[in-house]
Amino acid sequence: MQPDWIKKRRVLLLATASVMALFTIGWKMSDQVPAWKNDPGNPIAIYKVQTAKPVLALTFDISWGEKRTLPILEVLKHKGVKKATFFLSSPWAQSHPEIVKEIQEAGFEIANHGHKHVNYSELSDKEIAQQIQMSDEILKKVTGTSPKLLRLPNGDFDNRVLKIASQNGYSVIQWDTDSHDWMNKGVDSIIHRVVSKAHAGDIILMHASDSCKQTHLALPVIIDKLREKGLQFATVSELIHITDPAIQVPKPKASP
Repeated sequence: MQPDWIKKRRVLLLATASVMALFTIGWKMSDQVPAWKNDPGNPIAIYKVQTAKPVLALTFDISWGEKRTLPILEVLKHKGVKKATFFLSSPWAQSHPEIVKEIQEAGFEIANHGHKHVNYSELSDKEIAQQIQMSDEILKKVTGTSPKLLRLPNGDFDNRVLKIASQNGYSVIQWDTDSHDWMNKGVDSIIHRVVSKAHAGDIILMHASDSCKQTHLALPVIIDKLREKGLQFATVSELIHITDPAIQVPKPKASP
């Protein structure tokens, strides 16, 4: 049997250690505050909007390849979808100006998907600014206009990236529904995931890069089923001006 004073001392030591551990964890968390917990007035990443209007945005990221974009454009044209947003990697846009022109001529919105396809949160402030400015200059040269919307490669960002993007005139756009088309899990899987999750004010992530081999096959059914739900299509710019952005918990990295 241990004396009472030893037992009390052990309890006190354990309690002190627990408090110190919680303090340490809290400090580490406060040092990495996610974007959705920013104070009012700080830049945020937009995942969706809250609206009673039956509208949502189809978005397509493009980083490489030339086999998938034109079939997707054909589907959109055939289905009479006149509003969608394409986030273009600037090296891709620079090497495929003819496809960029087709996107423009179809009337779709062009946005920025960065320059190097790396995680910007791992870069220095200077490097982040350089990547954003470089992609902006290239896209402006190719398209004739400077985009105002930015989706970071891999959907990766931190508060520094948000602030630097804002300083360069950009709003960071994420998504609330990930089609998972980049996983190539099957046409039916892509259709089910989008249709079951899509809602008014939604921003839907899809891809028009060559690595995503089933998007153009799933898209016709997705469009039909979303219309059956009474949903209409808007560009991201149109969508985010309907109402204030709804701030959501950041999603896991997913975009290829």
